[in-house]
Amino acid sequence: MSGELNNDARAEHRQAVRCVSSYSVGDALSRCTAWRQTAVPIVSTSALSRNPYSFPVRQDWLDRRKEPILEPDLPIVDPHHHLWDRPGWRYLLDELLADTNSGHNILATVFVQAFAMMRAGGPVEMRPVGETEFVNGIAAMSASGIYGKTRHCAGIVGHADLTLGSRVEPVLAAHIRAGGDRLRGIRYSTVWDADPSIRYPAYSPPPGLLGDRRFREGFAVLGRLGLSFDAWLYHPQIDEVGDLARAFPQVKVALDHVGGPIGIGAYAGKHSEVFPGWAVSIKALAACPNVYVKLGGLGMRLGGFGFYEHPEPPSSETLASTWRPYIETCINAFSPKRCMFESNFPVDKGSYSYPVFWNACKLLAKGASDSEKADLFWGTAARFYRLDLSDRCRSDGARPSISLTTPM
Repeated sequence: MSGELNNDARAEHRQAVRCVSSYSVGDALSRCTAWRQTAVPIVSTSALSRNPYSFPVRQDWLDRRKEPILEPDLPIVDPHHHLWDRPGWRYLLDELLADTNSGHNILATVFVQAFAMMRAGGPVEMRPVGETEFVNGIAAMSASGIYGKTRHCAGIVGHADLTLGSRVEPVLAAHIRAGGDRLRGIRYSTVWDADPSIRYPAYSPPPGLLGDRRFREGFAVLGRLGLSFDAWLYHPQIDEVGDLARAFPQVKVALDHVGGPIGIGAYAGKHSEVFPGWAVSIKALAACPNVYVKLGGLGMRLGGFGFYEHPEPPSSETLASTWRPYIETCINAFSPKRCMFESNFPVDKGSYSYPVFWNACKLLAKGASDSEKADLFWGTAARFYRLDLSDRCRSDGARPSISLTTPM
């Protein structure tokens, strides 16, 4: 099938990119779902638009880089990946297994919402519950042991429209029921920038949403229900996370993708200018003890590092060298006990393979102690998402067992 869209599908796509025009994402969800059901198959998501996140995955290109697995016995919890079946891009259990079985010792993973497998009907605010239902089924398949030792989707982070205010509580309750004992929290993307080319066309919330009264009313419900919050935004917005975290110190917050430093659009070629302001915001945010940071997401188009454009896929040494200032700034500010390496697959898979990514993380952690490595690679993730790893890790000093009852 050609990567082109026919005229009807193009019209539907133009409708989809105008999805969000108000605080609520409900209309966007219904329209984008309708578009997905009518669009013809395409070769990759890049045929739809040049979105600021993902590059097309070129498996033949990725396969040209093979490396020995570093520290193959080091336990890892991957606290951030997605699953979806989009036009021309399927990443479900089989594809996830191919990555997690590629050599590193992946004990468990955490699924983070991606507007996948939403309910096609019913109340709009309840439609994202379908994603949790779907992922819990994948998690149950993995927990059977048929597919190996890794417990995929052992934790689930769903989506709910927090701008519903207190009316979001029944939605969260439905997520909790759908996820069984695996639902851990909610992610609500608030990415916004003055440069419209950096905004994601099918989902573009207004600026300043984390400070909105209705949003915060909904956010308060997370605290009452013991759920965490994943924050995804761009680096100029990091200070907004601090304001939110200070207002709700009882809610655990994970800053996704080191706070989204931008290197495209108006920020293209300006890494040296962006970095100091990003670092100041990261250090200020680290003063909030309820905030944690995920170390990853730097393979997205957004970062502007250009790995995808190289004739050969990057080595782990290249990745580690490029990312070191960002990773070390985060670790020094938050300490390993509040940092966790994350793959952000399959979004980042357009830039490098899963085994090369984790090799790069191990190079970045080369000077860390055993206990610091344990935190960075699995301990922090297990504590934050309350994962039961009691049968996954030895009860020794470097690799203590962690259960669902372990306090955060």
